[in-house]
Amino acid sequence: MIKTRMTELLGIEYPIIMGPMAWITTSGIVAAVSNAGGAGVIAAGGRGGAWLHEEIAKTRALTDKPFGVNIPLSYEGSDELLDACVAEKVPFVTLGAGDPRPLIQPLKNAGITVICIVPSTKLAKRIEAAGADMLIIEGMESGGRIGNLTTMALMSNVLPEVTDIPVAAAGGIVDGRGIAAALTMGADGVQMGSRFLLASECESHPSNAQAIINAVDTDVCTIGWSRGKGLRGLKNEFAVDYLAKEVAGVPTAELSEMVKSISKEVADNGTGPDGMGGIVQVGESVGPLKKIQPAAEIIQELMSETEAALKRGATLIS
Repeated sequence: MIKTRMTELLGIEYPIIMGPMAWITTSGIVAAVSNAGGAGVIAAGGRGGAWLHEEIAKTRALTDKPFGVNIPLSYEGSDELLDACVAEKVPFVTLGAGDPRPLIQPLKNAGITVICIVPSTKLAKRIEAAGADMLIIEGMESGGRIGNLTTMALMSNVLPEVTDIPVAAAGGIVDGRGIAAALTMGADGVQMGSRFLLASECESHPSNAQAIINAVDTDVCTIGWSRGKGLRGLKNEFAVDYLAKEVAGVPTAELSEMVKSISKEVADNGTGPDGMGGIVQVGESVGPLKKIQPAAEIIQELMSETEAALKRGATLIS
């Protein structure tokens, strides 16, 4: 049994929080992760308040364990989503893609645990001072929208500076070796998204999971990096076309239009036979992602690997 400040804060059995993935992490996979001892998270970005009320109700019908809601602050409908979280009194909310400081105290006043996703030490210290209950430091190895610092660099920089609240690490962590490494570095747990794309309860189009299973490390690419809008996923015809236009100097507004709504399109329909529907968003550590399993089996496997890795580390001390 591994107990950390994160497991104590969230009331969960294992130090694993599921990374929110737009149009993918809905009630089924959220409840499955929470029932298995982790913390499932509803991805509310791009959705409306009425949808979120319904999705919270669906999740509560499937689990009595803690779960949360992720709200990207860059989304123009974020106020509506925040109101729904307060009305429903969800156990916790994760905030990212913007400055969460004005929202921390109102959410805490409603009895909601506030977790902020940050990409740098400066922002981490500011958010700790503003009263956040927990931080997630997310490295650029993750899938989807990415920052500029690696997970290792973030752990090296942030963990010695933020000590009063739990901090989870994210980005490129897909197995127990990664969890053990994060815990050894001083993190209180991890956030994992890509691994749960292969959960049998995941509602993403089946072709996306198969594309991940078939992928090797060199199949992962980043588009939009030169425009400060990096998006990581699997290389395909869409990515090649986008990168060619990016290098050729196509205006950023036109490139942004290319990726508008692709998260929903790919989640619902895959990338299509010509690979032009978008990219399958996944992190860099695709090597271990080779089989579809129930979420409960994934989490048990992760924790067995974590304990084994930590025990191996102890044998190095003479």
